[in-house]
Amino acid sequence: MKPDHIFLGFTAIVGIACGTALVVKPELRDAAIMPYLWVLIAMSVFELGMHLRYGGFVGMNVRLFGFVLAVLLMVTIPMLAGSPGRLF
Repeated sequence: MKPDHIFLGFTAIVGIACGTALVVKPELRDAAIMPYLWVLIAMSVFELGMHLRYGGFVGMNVRLFGFVLAVLLMVTIPMLAGSPGRLF
């Protein structure tokens, strides 16, 4: 698999995990680190690992698409679950 595909799969998993965490514990929305920053931190750690392991990075368009995908999943899952509270 190409690193781009692995990265997009990873961001989808991160988005689902963050969305599920917000459904299970709605009080996490008021944490010191906002949920969308969880996605950025996870993406940074993944990309650092990719750089150390393979010596390469994914393209900027893939990073942007991955971020949008993760945030979209993170917002959609609590909405579909009917979780109370604000999104951002």
